Amino acid sequence: MSNHYRLSHSLDQGKKSGQIYSNGERGATLIVVLLFLVLIMLAGAIAVRQSNTDLKIATSDQINTVLLQSSDSANQKLEMMVNGSPSSEEYRDVTSAAGVFGHFLLNPDNATNEFIYCFNPRTKKYLAANASVKKSTGGYWSSLSGGFCDYANANDYTSARQTVMTQMSVTVTPTNPNAPVFEHMVIGKEVQDRTSKRYQFDVRASSALPAYKEPKVGSDKCFEQTSINANVATGKKSLSDCMLAASTPSKMLYEQVDVENTSSSTLCIPYGKGTLSSKCILSATP
Repeated sequence: MSNHYRLSHSLDQGKKSGQIYSNGERGATLIVVLLFLVLIMLAGAIAVRQSNTDLKIATSDQINTVLLQSSDSANQKLEMMVNGSPSSEEYRDVTSAAGVFGHFLLNPDNATNEFIYCFNPRTKKYLAANASVKKSTGGYWSSLSGGFCDYANANDYTSARQTVMTQMSVTVTPTNPNAPVFEHMVIGKEVQDRTSKRYQFDVRASSALPAYKEPKVGSDKCFEQTSINANVATGKKSLSDCMLAASTPSKMLYEQVDVENTSSSTLCIPYGKGTLSSKCILSATP
């Protein structure tokens, strides 16, 4: 009887230990599954975050390209006009006394002014009448202050899509005290000849996307601020700093250009020939 009792007791203990071992396997399996779920969730979160980062980088690159192209287009237009035919209307506009370059070329007293206009390839805005001319000492030259880009005006955008707005700033490059003597003179000309002087200009093309964020800080509109850091008034910001503070996507393209008058001569009597060039014969009509 006692042997039978002992056998039954040992069988019961074996069953209990088997149940405990089985429960332990189930617990371990559950933990492994939970770990896999956590890993999958982390992988998904990282993938989503990476996708958002890639999207932001792609968007930023597109914005940068659009702004760069717009600023470059404004610079190329101005360069094409001043390098065009002297008989063209566009050349006469930019070199006249009211033009963006003529304002400085024909009046030395305007050397410290800042000629500002809103670039629009569909309209002409290269004359003082359509520009804002800031004085370095503050205020506006001849009260001209209507040339700033207005993000509320559809005509001030570079295209009918009303996406990009580009404002141009043209100034005479400040004199460099370390520059070589007579560097500003054209070779082969007399010093007294005003038309032979070479001028160097600072051209700043500032493009922005007002649709992303209003280019305004408090009551100050960014496009109405100067582009020259040395001319920023106390308590104000430059155009670039204002755009940055307003979180408006923007880009300024800066370049220096030389503008000079060139002359050419006509050979009236070629050596060994007796005929005159038609350009040397005076017209009989008054």
